[in-house]
Amino acid sequence: SQVLDTRDVQVFKVTVNGQDAQFAFGEKHSFKGTPLEITFPKELTRGQEAIVEISFESSPKSSALQWFTPEQTSGKKHPFLFSQCQVEFG
Repeated sequence: SQVLDTRDVQVFKVTVNGQDAQFAFGEKHSFKGTPLEITFPKELTRGQEAIVEISFESSPKSSALQWFTPEQTSGKKHPFLFSQCQVEFG
């Protein structure tokens, strides 16, 4: 399985290498957000590539998510989502 950090997103579906994967949210943490645990549909061997696709919806409260329009990308065909969320300690 794999655990990802999330914040204020709704997840509808997760696939790993084209197969449906089970997923669950853990307990919300004040600054880390909410962990999303993805259970792979079958065990991977060491070095095997996994393509994880997550269908989700963000909200105005979702931090660190930014979009490039298709025109801002090198291929100019598809939008691009990226995250820059970092934990900072004072």
